[in-house]
Amino acid sequence: MQRYKLGGTFLLQYDALMEPKYQQLLKKLPKNSFEIGAWWEIPQPLVEKAGLKWRGRYPWDWHADVGFSTGYTPAERELLIDAYMSDFKKIFGYYPKSVASWFIDAHSLSYMHEKYHIIASANCKDQYGTDGYTLWGGYWNQAYYPSKINSYMPAQYESAQIPVPIFRMLGSDPIRQYDQDLGSQRQGVITLEPVYNFGGGDSAWVNWFLKSFVNDPSVGFNYTQAGQENSFTWDAMKKGFEIQMPLLAKLRNEKKIRVETLEASGRWFRDKYSVTPATSFSVSKDIAGSNLKTTWYNSRFYRVNLLWENNSLRVRDIHLFNEKLLSIYEKQKATSNECSFFTLPVVDGYLWSEPDKLAGLRLKANVNGNEVNIEGKDPVFRTTGTSSMHISWPLTTVNGSFEIDLGEQQITIKLVSAAAIDWYFDLDAPKKDKLPFTNVESKAIHCSFENLEYTFKVNTGTFSKPVNGSVFRVKPQSNQIRLQLN
Repeated sequence: MQRYKLGGTFLLQYDALMEPKYQQLLKKLPKNSFEIGAWWEIPQPLVEKAGLKWRGRYPWDWHADVGFSTGYTPAERELLIDAYMSDFKKIFGYYPKSVASWFIDAHSLSYMHEKYHIIASANCKDQYGTDGYTLWGGYWNQAYYPSKINSYMPAQYESAQIPVPIFRMLGSDPIRQYDQDLGSQRQGVITLEPVYNFGGGDSAWVNWFLKSFVNDPSVGFNYTQAGQENSFTWDAMKKGFEIQMPLLAKLRNEKKIRVETLEASGRWFRDKYSVTPATSFSVSKDIAGSNLKTTWYNSRFYRVNLLWENNSLRVRDIHLFNEKLLSIYEKQKATSNECSFFTLPVVDGYLWSEPDKLAGLRLKANVNGNEVNIEGKDPVFRTTGTSSMHISWPLTTVNGSFEIDLGEQQITIKLVSAAAIDWYFDLDAPKKDKLPFTNVESKAIHCSFENLEYTFKVNTGTFSKPVNGSVFRVKPQSNQIRLQLN
């Protein structure tokens, strides 16, 4: 990093914080380009410093009920925070401005903000079951303001949010990470982390990822976190870092990216946005050997993922955000060695899929009495205004195109064609026992998940239950569908 004049943030777990070798090393770094902050996993020395009893199997135990803040009562979380902050200030002379972890509960984040004035936080990418932690359906990448009662859930309104932006870590592969190891209990990992042979340790993958990150259109801002979490040592990360650092420096020198500390990103975000913005991450050209295309779009109301595969379109994911959904870990501690955090599913192409049959909303048509997937050429992405994206998809099934607009609270899909065509979206989902739907009406689908009732609406178009075995169908009105997602 110093060789390429790249600054950055080092976040220290308590046992690393108290190690004199790290203190001496990090105190020598220039403060104008490097930040020292807190990594919020809970090892035995911190628990004992706070006057609590250690319940772990080892001095550092990754189980969610001992190694993370969710494993402690709200009062105990405050004791742990006070103990850490006190020693951090003794060592460095100030309180940390950035605190991150796989996951930090909302009570702890609020306490850190109100008492110690932290600026920014970060949590792990979306993952299912990895090392016993599930974060699923959240604001995909970039950053969001969390709800005061659920730090995985983006708040919709300023009054309900903690004013500490949470950045999603690790740089997920926007095409492959979502489906990775489908059918197994735990997802694999394809990210920018330099220890992974396919991902951050592979030159072809890194060049592809950064090219798409920089060149493909993005709503709001695009962001990735480059670096390595946890105690992987230099031998494991050396190859990946030596691939990534000169590339990042080159893009920085070309003024295509900014490389900055987490604190600096947090200050920028807070100055620019009063509520969570709309953002996107698109891929118009996949890695060599694949023709997949995708876009992830987030707002403070929902997220959606569109995937083009085999020349057809599948809406792979839609999750709604609701700041009123209380996390069970806010008022009580976790008693299991695994923890799970969800938002409200409308389409889930991972949890509702089987390896040989993938769930999703598929764009279909009746052609000469036969049901077919509508096919087309490459989609074209462009941003429209500060919070919306337009996608134009030229078709081969008919002479025409689908024009798709992703906005903060609505998705609009319109067929532009001189030819008449009977088109619609069908939700296919082989794992029907996982579905949240309780009733399908012509203008609304009623759902229940995590003890919360919610509704998915169509403003233009109609819902129905088709006879072909699909879960529901969305049909257009005047060649247009408009989904309401707030």
